[in-house]
Amino acid sequence: MTGEVLLSAHGLTKAYAGADGELPVLGGIDLEVRAGEVVALLGKSGSGKSTLLRCLAGLVPASSGTVAYRGEPLTGANPGTAMVFQTFALLPWLTVRQNVELGLEAKGVGRKERARAAGQAIDLIGLDGFENAYPKELSGGMRQRVGFARALVVEPDVLMMDEPFSALDVLTAENLRGELMELWESGQFPTRAVVLVTHNIEEAVLMADRVVVLGARPYGTIRSTFAVDLPRPRDRRSTGFLDLVDSVYRAMTGRPKDAPGRSVLGSTPLPSASVDGLSGLAEILARHASDRSDVADLADGLGLEVDDLLPQIDALELLGLAEVSGADLALTPLGSAFARADVQESKRLFGEAALSVPLVSLLATSLTRTPTLRRGFFRDLLSHHFTSEQVEGQLETATDWGRYGELYAYDAATATYYLPPTPPLP
Repeated sequence: MTGEVLLSAHGLTKAYAGADGELPVLGGIDLEVRAGEVVALLGKSGSGKSTLLRCLAGLVPASSGTVAYRGEPLTGANPGTAMVFQTFALLPWLTVRQNVELGLEAKGVGRKERARAAGQAIDLIGLDGFENAYPKELSGGMRQRVGFARALVVEPDVLMMDEPFSALDVLTAENLRGELMELWESGQFPTRAVVLVTHNIEEAVLMADRVVVLGARPYGTIRSTFAVDLPRPRDRRSTGFLDLVDSVYRAMTGRPKDAPGRSVLGSTPLPSASVDGLSGLAEILARHASDRSDVADLADGLGLEVDDLLPQIDALELLGLAEVSGADLALTPLGSAFARADVQESKRLFGEAALSVPLVSLLATSLTRTPTLRRGFFRDLLSHHFTSEQVEGQLETATDWGRYGELYAYDAATATYYLPPTPPLP
């Protein structure tokens, strides 16, 4: 890209306070956003993509390094950006027009000028006729249109979007994505660049001129960058589109070498995949003659997008039940046996596989020494490596896996783990 550099980050790091010092989220990010481009920040949960977006917007201060707007280091909110959030973030007691005018009011714009500018934004984004409606009267798609109009009315240099379509149904999201890209291509879009956070690979390739893939081990770093030279509107079925999706998928699921100096609890975060979900994927793979399938073809056959399967794929790989090679997913011999076994045998095989996972192993081993342990004990251990929200997700997955493998039991009423009773001998 040859456009003017609007946003830049150099050596950007971000860490949050934890129970045992700081929890690193971003490490050494170097990134430029230029006029005339749509940049997608793509990554799995925990890769730091939303934190990076907020640092670029000046909403979250960097721990070290610099973030600059038009070459000037930020010391607060970025004056050249506006944000669209996943959860709409509308004020329910204000009408559509009043919500759209909020940013202008904060800038001290007069009433008449606010009304004129809001009317133009409402017209641009397709909200005509809804000016005096309240958020509760609107569908999810229309509420998100209000979010876009509110951001665009201030005519920011850079529009920041944090997973803006993920709370919408598939058809509504597809329609809104298409309309926004039509506006972008038409030259009517009142912004010079767009930064989009997403976990959806196809969405990134559909919308972006450049896809920046973030990895999360041991903290968020830029793993790969892809230029998207496909003409718009983009055809999901074209060879070029599918090849690029495969390439991005390989980069997103790549396994870098584990960084030294981290506890085993922090080195292998558990994906958010239930036993039912990963077992179902293993059984689908087992129906193929070779226990192998192209991930994109597999997702398409299920009516899903590739990223919908990523937690289950990660879980199978972590447990040693499957392997990823390029764009293919294949069951290992253990995975094949697990997928074809009866219930009791599958539970036994799963339990053995789950013991290779550090958190599950810690839970099971600890209980062999102490008959009962409270959930809070493990929560405190994990808080040294993860945020409080991530801690609960880790424990939820470990509880599900250990229960299924009959490695331990859990009483939700007392938040206590214990060993299951040994069945009597026949």
